[in-house]
Amino acid sequence: MKNALIVDDNRQMADSLAQMLEFYNISSEIAYGARAAMTLLNDLMPSIVFLDLNMPGVTGFDVLGFLKREPKLAKVPVIVVTSDDQPESAQRAKEAGADAYIIKPVNLDVLEESLKSLNLIL
Repeated sequence: MKNALIVDDNRQMADSLAQMLEFYNISSEIAYGARAAMTLLNDLMPSIVFLDLNMPGVTGFDVLGFLKREPKLAKVPVIVVTSDDQPESAQRAKEAGADAYIIKPVNLDVLEESLKSLNLIL
């Protein structure tokens, strides 16, 4: 079974995404903030990371940089899930290594399309 790390300070959003992923037989660990995510990543090897950008203190961009600098995590796909619909933010995320960019609220069809594009589901 595939496993995901969901990083979002919005508990309702994170929990909702975890429920959606269950539909695709993807289990989830949730970090309700960037610092918690980086701590979890010391021991966790997720199949995919879902990452919010706008969190207080340490941002999603910081987590993305951490992921891409760590040799064991650098190839883990990252889908940014954010309310930031600015094209500049999407471009910055892609340049930093994000594989996909989804605007909140997450639509099941968009989620499925992103998972398929990363070969995580058929």
